[in-house]
Amino acid sequence: MKNTKLLLLITLFLNFSMSLAAKSRISITHGPYLQGLTEDEVTIVWTTNKRAISWVELAPDDKTHFYHEPRPQFFSESYGFKVVDSVHMVRLKNLKPNTTYRYRIYSQEVLSHQAYHVTYGRTVASNVYSETPLKFTTNNPQKEEISFLVLNDIHGNNELMDSLLTGIRWDKTDLVFFNGDMTTDLRSEKKLFDDFLEKAVTLFAKETPFYYARGNHETRGNFATTFPRYFPTPTGQLYYMFRQGPVCFIVLDCGEDKPDNDIEYSGIVAFDNYRTEQAQWLEKVIQGDEFQQSPFKVVITHIPPFGNWHGEKEILDKFVPILNKANIDLMMCGHLHNHIYRERSDAINFPILVNHNREMINVQANKQQMDIQISNSGGKQVKAFHFKTQNNSYP
Repeated sequence: MKNTKLLLLITLFLNFSMSLAAKSRISITHGPYLQGLTEDEVTIVWTTNKRAISWVELAPDDKTHFYHEPRPQFFSESYGFKVVDSVHMVRLKNLKPNTTYRYRIYSQEVLSHQAYHVTYGRTVASNVYSETPLKFTTNNPQKEEISFLVLNDIHGNNELMDSLLTGIRWDKTDLVFFNGDMTTDLRSEKKLFDDFLEKAVTLFAKETPFYYARGNHETRGNFATTFPRYFPTPTGQLYYMFRQGPVCFIVLDCGEDKPDNDIEYSGIVAFDNYRTEQAQWLEKVIQGDEFQQSPFKVVITHIPPFGNWHGEKEILDKFVPILNKANIDLMMCGHLHNHIYRERSDAINFPILVNHNREMINVQANKQQMDIQISNSGGKQVKAFHFKTQNNSYP
């Protein structure tokens, strides 16, 4: 009897120890997902439960198995060091335009780093043995036609986002825009992924890129300053420009909607100066050939320039005068939780489409026209718009 009890205790102890050991092992907790995809670079982001060095192996999209030969490795690096962190961003540069690559992610735990010695732990990686390797395709400015989606103001409602994206053909979708307020505030990494990001990774973001225009709610919360760690951009700023096919996109970071000195912000924000900085960048970027030669020019920003609140007035005063000189075809906004469409006017010489928070914009664009369909969470088309190019001298 005593031996039986002893054996039972030993078994329970071993099971408990093995369970603790399994929980303490390094694992990939979120991701990967694609960020900042352009014609010649992309950043791949994921997280682990332990601090680690991380890298990506890259392979051409040919018929060889991923294990066919050693694949080149690209590490998360900064200032000459391999980055040790639990948030991993590997930037792949000097890629070929309009090219499909397969990729595999790795993280190796760093147990300790003494003066002249580093002790490493286990390595974890994405599965290429029993699963198809993940892949992405770089942008192609010469692509004849593209398809993209725009969602905004989800505020952590995964069920809503899931219903809006039901039935989407991801193999026919080039990119997605999150146009702000995908969460109500940023308080932790867990909340960031729980509110919408894990759902995006599950649905599409491992192989289809999304581009983020920060909303006013992403600026709130004690975790808000970490936003760029999870959403790196081609410019290193939260405002940027890129081209895919016939469309050149300018993504602007609207900042907050109230004055900087409002009691709600506790004296911690400085968005007026930040918007001035963006305006200076915007003035320069619209002069470039990439922008000038695009058949369509689309601005993505969360808050519309209607001038009613301080943030709206700042965008109207600082961004609109520059954009009025740039032959903008359309500005897409969110923020108001309502559908509003405004035609060109004397004050704003481009149309503005404000998307309802319970609807999704689906765009098909070629060199001659841009067709927009807006659908609700039931998948029913509720509105449609059609735009012809203003620029008849494109290549």
